[in-house]
Amino acid sequence: MDYKVLLTKDKKELIEVHNKITRESWPEFMLHDSISNNYWTDLFKVFPDFQFLLTLKNEIVGAANSIPFYWGKNLKELPEEGWNWVLEKGFLDKAKNRKPNMLSGLQIVIRDKFRGKGISSIIIKEMIKITRNKGFRYLIIPVRPSLKSKYPEISIEEYIGWKRADKLPFDPWIRAHFKLGGKIIKPCHRAMYISGSISDWENWTDRKFSGKDEYLVKGALVPIKINYSKNIGEYFEPNVWIAHEIV
Repeated sequence: MDYKVLLTKDKKELIEVHNKITRESWPEFMLHDSISNNYWTDLFKVFPDFQFLLTLKNEIVGAANSIPFYWGKNLKELPEEGWNWVLEKGFLDKAKNRKPNMLSGLQIVIRDKFRGKGISSIIIKEMIKITRNKGFRYLIIPVRPSLKSKYPEISIEEYIGWKRADKLPFDPWIRAHFKLGGKIIKPCHRAMYISGSISDWENWTDRKFSGKDEYLVKGALVPIKINYSKNIGEYFEPNVWIAHEIV
């Protein structure tokens, strides 16, 4: 494919294009993670070499974000807080002048009309290339399984074990990483935490909540927990840590 990588640092207007693709790609409630909202804008300023867009024939097809960080323990000890943890960890390491030794992918999004065309693998390869060029040993990613929202009542452990008839992983995103040498480390059950009032959740999901403690919501990987007495809805999103060792 005749593709081109555009770093958002090269043109300031690309950052807004990048964020527009992000907003279009996620359910509304996913845009209200407090850790993400605290750091996301600064991601482009503090880590400009790790945020990019992919174009095909001069048309933008997808966007990607990543962040370098330091990890000195076994990968199996990566925390349950996954995505939230690694985003904050990258900024804290930077503030402490701690030299990173790994890269973490934060997001890969493909515009609707280009999905199913192998673009995801191209972007993963670009992340692997960045990891190698920076001299890091691992690219690790708290991966959001793309079809898990269709099976919200299935545990993440069971889901990531599903295989197709050809023995490849059932989930398309996990499969894309697997084909490029990625290995599942373990699930991270609290990769993102999103909370809000019941009114917030009704606005985010365009539905009403009444009478139950858990609700299945379109786009959510697990049920939303509603506490009426405290007027709060909580969502703990499970992801799966996947690692690409750079050899």
